[in-house]
Amino acid sequence: MKKVSGWFLVWILILSFVVTGCASLGLTPAPKVTKAIAVLRPAQGSSVSGQVIFLQEGSKVRVIADVTGLSPGKHGIHIHEFGDCSSPDGMGAGGHFNPHNQRHGGPDDDERHLGDLGNLDADKNGRAKYDRLNDRISLTGRNSIIGRSVVIKERADDFTTQPGGNAGARIACGVIGVASAAIE
Repeated sequence: MKKVSGWFLVWILILSFVVTGCASLGLTPAPKVTKAIAVLRPAQGSSVSGQVIFLQEGSKVRVIADVTGLSPGKHGIHIHEFGDCSSPDGMGAGGHFNPHNQRHGGPDDDERHLGDLGNLDADKNGRAKYDRLNDRISLTGRNSIIGRSVVIKERADDFTTQPGGNAGARIACGVIGVASAAIE
């Protein structure tokens, strides 16, 4: 009986994976992400909670927030670089998501961090809703926000002060994760 070369076995193995699409290993392509969610939890000393939903709509992402426990008025809302809301003050989330090294700005400014979403406006009962299309972030690729976090600030973002808009302390934080199909 002839001895089979090691390289021959490697090529047979590679060919079998290609032909079967790696299904024999249980490897399948990742599903396309079209929905994401961040469940907001209060930072220490805060009672702010809520959720932020992200829906991929073509090349844009619709951002829908429903937040309670706020003081009446405006509060900065930002996507931060890390999905770490474990510290009591929310500082584990790092700075604003800014992969292109831009200056801080408002959501309509040409130059801004990708994480600069603007402000929530809380009513007299402390509830704020937000619904806006964003043309810079994505749920896939280089500008993906999956695994990052949403942070709510104690004051309004002034859109000019560097690097974070002078919006004060972090009062709520939520990690952005892939949402189930049930999210509407």
